[in-house]
Amino acid sequence: MSLTNVWLQMFDGSLVRADQVVGIELHQTPEIAGKPSRWLLDVVLPVSVGSGGGLHEGWRTAALHRTLTQVSSPPHGAPPALARLLARLDAADATGTVRAEVDRSGATAGSVRIGFTPFADDDPDALHPAEPAAASAL
Repeated sequence: MSLTNVWLQMFDGSLVRADQVVGIELHQTPEIAGKPSRWLLDVVLPVSVGSGGGLHEGWRTAALHRTLTQVSSPPHGAPPALARLLARLDAADATGTVRAEVDRSGATAGSVRIGFTPFADDDPDALHPAEPAAASAL
């Protein structure tokens, strides 16, 4: 069993395969030019990315972080909730997508909920026509 058939939906809508995740992090961005800081729920992937520093700083590398969601207040329960869900999905040999949703209303406004949507068709041999993508104006 593994999470090769579970995908994490990122904040930008892209997908990352769950078996590639090596960490879950929660961190705050700095306040910049009057924009308030945000809390980011990230997954860490075992891919190093780098950037060059000044003449004497050399090349710095760090693990790649991908953001699932961002909120204005710290969602302290979100990292363990995501880890628990991934563990349960791994044990069940599940297939589908995991997403982080921000509650925008009511008493729990600003809280993060971790959800899972199973793939509708668990038969990998079934052939289906391609689904149309959203039309774009040319």
